[in-house]
Amino acid sequence: MNRPLPPPQPAIALLETRFAVPGMRCAGCIAKLETGLAAVPGVAAARVNFTTKQVRISHDPALTAPALVSAFAGLGFEASPLGDLAVTNSEAASLVKSLAVAGFAAMNIMLLSVSVWSGAGGLTRDLFHWLSALIALPTVAYAGQPFFRSAWSALKAGHTNMDVPISIGVTLATALSLFETITHGAHAYFDSAVMLLFFLLAGRWLDAVMRDRARDGVSALLKHMASGALVVDADGHSHWVAATALEPGMTMLVAAGERLAADGVITEGRSHFDQSLITGEAMPVAIGAGGRVLAGTLNTGNAVHVRVTAAGADTGIADIARLMQDAAQGRSRYVRIADRAARLYAPAVHALALVSFIGWMLAGAGWHESLLIAVAVLIITCPCALGLAVPAAQIVAAGALMKAGVLVKDGSALERLAEAETCVFDKTGTLTLGSPVPADLSMLSATDAGIALALAQSSRHPLSEALRAALSAARTVPQPVEQITETPGEGLTGVWHGLPVRLGRPQGDAGDSMATALAIGDRPEILIPFTDPLRPDAETTLTELASLGLPARILSGDRPGPVATVARLLGITGRGGLTPAEKLSEIMLLRGQGRRVLMVGDGLNDGPALAAGHVSMAPGSAADASQNAADAVFLGTSLAPVATAIRAARATQRVVRQNFALAIGYNVIAVPLAIAGHVTPLVAALAMSGSSIIVVANALRLKGSTR
Repeated sequence: MNRPLPPPQPAIALLETRFAVPGMRCAGCIAKLETGLAAVPGVAAARVNFTTKQVRISHDPALTAPALVSAFAGLGFEASPLGDLAVTNSEAASLVKSLAVAGFAAMNIMLLSVSVWSGAGGLTRDLFHWLSALIALPTVAYAGQPFFRSAWSALKAGHTNMDVPISIGVTLATALSLFETITHGAHAYFDSAVMLLFFLLAGRWLDAVMRDRARDGVSALLKHMASGALVVDADGHSHWVAATALEPGMTMLVAAGERLAADGVITEGRSHFDQSLITGEAMPVAIGAGGRVLAGTLNTGNAVHVRVTAAGADTGIADIARLMQDAAQGRSRYVRIADRAARLYAPAVHALALVSFIGWMLAGAGWHESLLIAVAVLIITCPCALGLAVPAAQIVAAGALMKAGVLVKDGSALERLAEAETCVFDKTGTLTLGSPVPADLSMLSATDAGIALALAQSSRHPLSEALRAALSAARTVPQPVEQITETPGEGLTGVWHGLPVRLGRPQGDAGDSMATALAIGDRPEILIPFTDPLRPDAETTLTELASLGLPARILSGDRPGPVATVARLLGITGRGGLTPAEKLSEIMLLRGQGRRVLMVGDGLNDGPALAAGHVSMAPGSAADASQNAADAVFLGTSLAPVATAIRAARATQRVVRQNFALAIGYNVIAVPLAIAGHVTPLVAALAMSGSSIIVVANALRLKGSTR
C-alpha cells in the first residue's frame, strides 16, 4: 500500500549573526571555531574573519544569540554579538602597555646581568639577582597576562593553543630563576624570560595594529554616511530624523550640498549628484524624478524630494562596507611562513625539553641538574631567530621602500606582493592623474578665452578650476563680464557688453567625453573638451610589470568610452561602467582561476576589490577608505613605485628563506649540545641572542633592494 508523500516543508530562512571573538590567536583557533560551531545543531555555517576577529554564523532563527555565546564558551572562547556593521575595539592599546612594561624591565635586567656575566660573585651576585627578581616577577605577572589568560581559557576548554607552551616556558624560566636566587645559585634567567615576553608581545602588538588598519577601511567608508535627514510628513511639515531611524517609505528633503542618508527614488525635482563614492566617476550625474539615488552620494545641484527605499544596513554603501569586511576574510586565511613553522616548532621544543629532563633524571643526574639542562634546551631553542626571520627582513625592506615613496602598512603584504601574478588597475586617479585638463583650447579666440576665464574663475567646479588654470597659464586676460551667477548643475551665466554669456553643461550632445560649453549671444556654443592625463610613466611601468610576469588590465566604474581609450593607449584590456560588487566579482573570478591579483585603485568604490585582492596598493591621493583597505600606498604622480615594490618584495622573500636556513641551521647544531648537557643556560642565552643578530645582519642587506 502506497502512502501519500507528506507535503514539502518550506525552507527555513536562515539568520546571520556576527560575533566579536577577541581570543582568536592562531590558525588553530580558526579551525576549532569553524568546525566546532558548524557541529552545533541549528548552525548552517560559521566563517571566521581573523582580520577583524569576528565570526559570522548562519543559523536557524530558533537558535538565539545567548545560545550561540554558550557554544563559543564550550569551545573556550568569549564572544559577544555585534551589530551588522559594528567594529570591534582594538586590543593594541592594552598590548602596548604590556609591551612598554616588558621593554623597560628587560633593559634594566640586562644591565644588572652584565655585572653577573662579567664575573661578579658572592653577595654582589646575589644582590643583582634579587634586584632582577624584584623587577622581573611583577613584570612577568603583568606583561604575561595576554598569554596566561589565553592559555588558561584553552586548557579549561580541553584543548591547547600557541599560548600554552609560551606560558609554560616563561613560568618555568622565572620559577627556576627565583629558586636559583633563593639558593644563592650562580645563574638566574630573569633576563631571558622577560626578553622573551618582550619579543612575543611586540609580534602580537604588530598583528593587532595590522587588524586595526583593516577595520579602519570600513570605518572610513561609513563616515561618508550622513548622520540623518530632513523628513517631510504628509502634511508638509519637516523634522530631522537620525539615519538609524529612517525607514522605507519616508520622504527626505535633500538640499544642495547634502549627502544622502539612505537609498531612495527622487519624487520631486531634478539635480546633479556626485557618485564618485560608488562609481569612481569624477563628473556629477544628472538625475530627475523617478531616478534612483544612493546613500553617501552628494547632491551638488538643486533641492530634491527622495522617497526612502533602503536605510541603515540595507543601503548600498553598507553593502560596500560588508563586501570589504567579507572580502578581507580570504586574506585572513593567509598564514605566514613563521607562523606555520612556529605552530609545529614550539610544541616540539617543549616536548624535547621534557624528554631531556626525564632522560637526565633516569640517568641519575638529580632534579636540579636535569631541570637546568631542560631550561637550557628551552632557552637555546627559543624561536627568536625563527621569529625574526620574517619581520627583520620585512622591516628593512619596508624602510627602503618608504625612501622610494612606497608606504607598506603590513609586513605580510611584501610576502603577498612577491606572489602576485596579475595586476588590475582602476582608471581615474590610478592610471590617470584624476585631474581633468582642457584637451584643446585652439577653438577659442583671445576674446572667447577672456570671457571663459572671467566666468571660470567665479566657480569652484572641477572643470572650471581646470579651465581657469589652463587659461591663466596661457596668460589670458579676462574680459569684463558682469552679473555673473552660478546655477548648480547647469553652469555660470553673465553679461558681456550687453550680450548674455554662459559657461557650463553642453546643451547639445557632448558624446562620451568630459566637456563644458561656452555660449556667447546667439552664436553656436563652443564645446571645450577635457581629458584626464595618464600618469607620466604609466606605459613604461606596465611594460616593466609585464616583464616581471604581471600582465595588467583595467576594471573601472568610469564610462566605458574613456576606459576603452586609456586601455588602447596602454595596450591592455579594460572594462568600464562596473559597480563595486561587479569589480569584486571580477577579482573573485580571477582568484577562482588560481590567479594571485595585485589590485591598484584609489576610489571608495575600489574598497571591496582592494580588500579581495591577494595584495593591494593605492596612490597617496586616494580616498581614506581606499588607503586603509590597501596594503601599501605609493606617493607622487609616478606609477613606477608599483614595479619597485614588486622587485623589493621578491628580494625580501629570498632573504627570508636565507634567514630560515640560518635559524634552522643554528638549532640543528645547538640543540644536540644542549641535550647532551654541554651548554649552560647562560651560554644558551648568549647563543640564542647571537643567532638573532646573524638573522638581523642578513636582513640589513635589503637596504638596497629598491635600486
